[in-house]
Amino acid sequence: MIEQTLSIPLKIYLIQELPAEDIELIEAAKEATFRSYSPYSHFSVGAAARLENGIIVSGSNQENAAYPSGLCAERTTLFYANSQYPDQAVRTLAIAARNTEGKFLQAPIPPCGSCRQVMMEVQQRHHLPMRILLYGTEGVYELANVNSLLPLSFDESFL
Repeated sequence: MIEQTLSIPLKIYLIQELPAEDIELIEAAKEATFRSYSPYSHFSVGAAARLENGIIVSGSNQENAAYPSGLCAERTTLFYANSQYPDQAVRTLAIAARNTEGKFLQAPIPPCGSCRQVMMEVQQRHHLPMRILLYGTEGVYELANVNSLLPLSFDESFL
């Protein structure tokens, strides 16, 4: 048997340490949480993507009584970006969430497995790294690309 340990590079910032364009993107993700339709979980997630051309698009989680017919904020955002701007790579994706009391989470929320897989596909589609910003009131995690979120990823090379 061989045992290996995988590690990922992660930077943690206070929000005021980030450049203005990153703060703008995080604010767009936070604002998107207020457009969440989450009557069942009462957990509001927002995402915002800055495209190669500088445009910011955003989305929020949308729940449905016929679970799992809803959709996460990350996928809502990325599918919208790809449908409206198919030739524009997503340079940075920011994610924020509010809890059942309506407060932003102290620790950043990571994306679910389905969202990670979609994020990987979007990154591979454009052959450019997609930077990830995960917002928490006590710090912002920065990941250089989706590979950091999904180190053992499934992609087209397996097909």
